[in-house]
Amino acid sequence: MSASISPKVFDFLKNLAQNNNREWFTENKNLYTEAQENIILFLEELIKEMSGFDEQLEKIDAKKSLFRIYRDTRFSKDKTPYKTNFGASLGMGKGSQKGGYYLHLEPGKSFIAGGIYMPESSVLKTLRKEISLYGHEFIKILSNKDFKRYFSELDQDDKLKKVPQGFEKEDPMADYLKLKSFIVVYNLTDEEILDKNASKNLVKIFKTMKPLNDFLNAPFL
Repeated sequence: MSASISPKVFDFLKNLAQNNNREWFTENKNLYTEAQENIILFLEELIKEMSGFDEQLEKIDAKKSLFRIYRDTRFSKDKTPYKTNFGASLGMGKGSQKGGYYLHLEPGKSFIAGGIYMPESSVLKTLRKEISLYGHEFIKILSNKDFKRYFSELDQDDKLKKVPQGFEKEDPMADYLKLKSFIVVYNLTDEEILDKNASKNLVKIFKTMKPLNDFLNAPFL
């Protein structure tokens, strides 16, 4: 029997969003533990199936891939102590410095993503050089029909207005060189997440991200 996300996971997150305080969380710690265990089982199956097309994922520990639910409030105006979502990084590497995959579970706001998110400046510069030099190969990946079925374009958040220093304004890849992240995002409905075949359905989408990750990781191998 395949692992699936229980509706109880979303029930817990909805209740947590309405009662984001330590007293409620402590009283309902069992609900958190139950939700966490369910997600870990789901991730274990997801990782096993994704390893079929990306062997780099074989050694990933499902439990360690899941981000902590406790928020770091030291430098935030928002002092609520808990995240109202579950997130898991699959192969992205420490600090998102490596192309990989991401799963975000949140009522009404779930999504999966792939690529490299907000890399440090040295990594970003290397990636921009790679895209400038091998633009044809990069465009080929983004134009693939299977890829286009799920992703219309790379995420445009925090995009620069001008081509960064060190690159020609007339560079054919100028529009991509302005990006600070190289990620794709696929939004999911609650029904898609709770579907009994969710893991198999997500694996199909994650698989289309692999060529992008391979391109982004190539200069660091």
